[in-house]
Amino acid sequence: MWSRAVFGGRSCNLAEATAGFADRDAEPASMPSLEDLLRDTSRSFYLTLRVLPRAVRPQISLAYLLARTSDTIADAQVLSVEQRLDALGQFRRRVLGEAAAPLAFANFQQQAERAERMLLERAEETVGRLQAFDQRDQQMIREVLTTIISGQELDLQRFGGAGGQGTIRSLRTDAELDDYTFRVAGCVGEFWTKVCRAHLFPRAPLDMAQLVADGIRFGKGLQLVNILRDLPADWGAGRCYLPLERLEPLGLRPETLLDGTSEARFLSLYREYLDRAEAHLDAGWRYTNTLPFRQFRVRLACAWPILIGTATIAKLRAANVGELRQRVKISRGEIREIMARSTMAVMVPFWWRRLYSRSR
Repeated sequence: MWSRAVFGGRSCNLAEATAGFADRDAEPASMPSLEDLLRDTSRSFYLTLRVLPRAVRPQISLAYLLARTSDTIADAQVLSVEQRLDALGQFRRRVLGEAAAPLAFANFQQQAERAERMLLERAEETVGRLQAFDQRDQQMIREVLTTIISGQELDLQRFGGAGGQGTIRSLRTDAELDDYTFRVAGCVGEFWTKVCRAHLFPRAPLDMAQLVADGIRFGKGLQLVNILRDLPADWGAGRCYLPLERLEPLGLRPETLLDGTSEARFLSLYREYLDRAEAHLDAGWRYTNTLPFRQFRVRLACAWPILIGTATIAKLRAANVGELRQRVKISRGEIREIMARSTMAVMVPFWWRRLYSRSR
């Protein structure tokens, strides 16, 4: 669940919180520089990846890096929408093994962030790391990347030319919103579940259909938190993920949602979507507690974004329109507290059960 809903931005110094679980052994020889690239490009989520068991860390780490690379391509404002769509197509075909020509994204090197430039410079190397895995793992990584890239392509097609002259484009229906959250995050929950099942607890007596369904909702919930938190930034870029079929019956327009003239109607609708995000994270917490008890590392890696997500929802729910315009988020200190508290509680069922109710 690498949605930027809760792990976006710069990292906190949380080594103390993860010291009991982080595996400091080197990555397998087949992936000699994966950790360096992850540390430089993922920052906060790097800590989540480090707490995962070594049996699944390389697969999930590589899928994360590939998804971040495609996301960087999609966000490359220095190029036209058509150029970015073409580059995403090249990247997808290379990931799927349908193209042999090495990737070269020289035109994208005007990216402002050093980490993003590094991702693009090393895109071919990152794709090449797929060969380190067996066919089953390669197939799972390729499937999730195909779905994620399809969501990024749809986003560009819908919103790529928006933002000029103050115009804002909006999704049309709730179905489009649900489909988008699945493509860019819900599918990650499915991938995560299948990889962990295959490598960590293949014979555990689990209802896999329910576990996968909850994993998908887990990812959707994180992405929906991201969308609701980042509404002002998205509007500034000409995008609105709140669908017209919900806005128009309330007399709301994307261009005026945050101007305060219809605050009560907007906040009522906004909090409905917070309820939806919270219900998805409820499913994510059920998912976390369905995992075999001794899978302490995986349970922590799932719990952190859920607990941070619910804390974010609480702040968003209490905010007025003026505060939402300033981009509400939880502090680094609060993140440190969540991670430290959950690390201490993970082996004690009574304390563990209280974590989520306390965050709610």
